[in-house]
Amino acid sequence: MNLARSIIGVIVGVAFIWIGAAHFKNPKAFNEIVPNYLGAPYFWTYASGLFEIALGVGLLIPAARTISARCLIVLVLIMSLANLNMYLNDIPFNGTLLSTTGHLIRLIIQAILLLVLLWLGVIF
Repeated sequence: MNLARSIIGVIVGVAFIWIGAAHFKNPKAFNEIVPNYLGAPYFWTYASGLFEIALGVGLLIPAARTISARCLIVLVLIMSLANLNMYLNDIPFNGTLLSTTGHLIRLIIQAILLLVLLWLGVIF
């Protein structure tokens, strides 16, 4: 079980680091999906990217994995506002407009990610 947690922790951690870095490489793509009511899209883009990188690194470190996974659960839930905004307002991400099926697939992936983070956070 610990080996599985370590392997999955590294895979998910690297994915979060990669996605977090993308927030800095192409902020415009992420800015466009920040809900207008939040304002300051660059702030939210850079802040979420920074948290994704930091917490992704935390998933790589066994001693920090549980707390990092728990924090990522909260972050993913908060960032769901951007996904919901994309769906409700038919906003393309990086020039790509998702179909209803595309949004559904994205939602399923997000649910699986949350379950993996719950497992890594030793919540179940």
